[in-house]
Amino acid sequence: MGDDERKDQNLPARPASSLMGQLVRQRQGAEVVPAQQQSTGVAGAGPATGVGARTGAPPPGQSNIQRQGGGQTGVAPGAARTGAGGVPAVETGPSKADIERIDAKDEYGQYGHGGGGGETSQPAGDMGAKFSANQQLIREREKLIIEQLRRELDTSRLTNISEDTQAQVRARIREIVNSDPAPLTMMEKGILLQNVLDEVFGFGPLGPLLRDPSVGDICVNGTSNIYVERHGRLEKTSVVFENDRHLRQTIDKIIQPLGRRLDDNSPMVDARLPNGSRVNATIPPVSIDGPTITIRCFGTSIMSLGQLVEKGAMSVQMAEVLKACVKGRINLIISGGTGSGKTTLLNALSAHINPRERIITIEDAAELRLQHDHWVRMETRPANTEGKGQITQRMLVINTLRMRPDRIILGECRGEEAFDMLQAMNTGHGGSMTTIHANTPRDCTKRLENMILMSGVEMPAKAARELISSALQVIVQIRRLEDGTRRVTEVSEITGMEGDTIAISTMFHLEREGRDPRGFFKCRHVGSGLPPKFLEQLEQEAVPFKLEWLR
Repeated sequence: MGDDERKDQNLPARPASSLMGQLVRQRQGAEVVPAQQQSTGVAGAGPATGVGARTGAPPPGQSNIQRQGGGQTGVAPGAARTGAGGVPAVETGPSKADIERIDAKDEYGQYGHGGGGGETSQPAGDMGAKFSANQQLIREREKLIIEQLRRELDTSRLTNISEDTQAQVRARIREIVNSDPAPLTMMEKGILLQNVLDEVFGFGPLGPLLRDPSVGDICVNGTSNIYVERHGRLEKTSVVFENDRHLRQTIDKIIQPLGRRLDDNSPMVDARLPNGSRVNATIPPVSIDGPTITIRCFGTSIMSLGQLVEKGAMSVQMAEVLKACVKGRINLIISGGTGSGKTTLLNALSAHINPRERIITIEDAAELRLQHDHWVRMETRPANTEGKGQITQRMLVINTLRMRPDRIILGECRGEEAFDMLQAMNTGHGGSMTTIHANTPRDCTKRLENMILMSGVEMPAKAARELISSALQVIVQIRRLEDGTRRVTEVSEITGMEGDTIAISTMFHLEREGRDPRGFFKCRHVGSGLPPKFLEQLEQEAVPFKLEWLR
């Protein structure tokens, strides 16, 4: 038996619906291709290239990929192409239609990949023109009113004034707007008033977006290139800033109350809004085309595990298992990409922590909103202008161990603090949780291993893996799918070491079953049915657990 045939026999099985699975079975000889589909346009049964073909492999020049209608790629439906004299003609390459089909851009707006054409939809016809004209008029009047206020007041200091003075300024703004001679309706004057108030007391043009509960992310790529994410889909807005200076003023309003700075020496900054929304801002030279702002918005309400189940992020059985893990003080890490919902899931899980336990959270920018009373929040601090005074997450983790915590929750594990966090999980702080950026549970353990080795601790790679396997027990993998929905794709348990490798057992995984008419994935969560290794710990903590949840 040749090497190629051995490799074919060792290929992993694929689901029946997988295109790769079909190709693998064809290579293994599990399927017989119909005779009318085996016509390659080359006379004779031998290989046309002079290279021995594998058993069961499709003939040269043919892909065995079925199109709707029964035709094959590059072959007209019904019959093979023929040359002069009835001799089958050899395919010379893909047709023009194939090239056009491959190069055609998908209609991403249909399936929620973001934004369609990227333009803001406007009402059609005369109503659309009137709407645009009124929007332009509102912006012009807003500029004039702001200039008038600047002549009367020092608007740069209006954010730090008393409530009585602020009420007087608001009354003056209403008086100016109501007496404005522009031909605007009452509703349009209300919009104008709110825009002026946002410019004076709030965050300028971003005010309406921050108040919109459907907005998840705000991406300011420049003065006139602003996108928002709604329900997992990016779309362009009509919001604009006057110029780069106007955008910089908005950034300064965000970071100044927090004592953060943004200048040529420190052109990047992380901050948060009063409602807890996370902000990142950059200026040249790191952002070439001008200042940028990225805001991760948080809703006014905290989602529960039940609401996540209703939205399809997880199944009822998964929610029961995760709730039992939290109650039973199982060490847990949530893994996923940017915007996948790690913080939302962590907030939901915190509702099931024993209210008598003391929790300490550590974050770069405070964004956790735990549903707990006995809770101490700690936040890192960047270095000052002299390069001194920096407080890192690792320093806070070490200090937290002296604060009598029952559980430690690290907002995001991204560097040298990983070693101290895992040490804490191993030394009487069971039930601690954290999040990490990784694509799979296996990648999660590899990233943790790299963080430990880069922390400056002299430790062999195997010892780092043993520390991970003894400290962590459950990995929850969450992902934002291509249709914009956020789903838990896998729940895995770390069961120990197998030689030099961390053993990971899958408890739940996500299976996709096509799309529904709206373009959203039809998914279901499947349990392994195997009892977890931490079942004994749950029994010791008197936490009820049903094996039927894993089926």
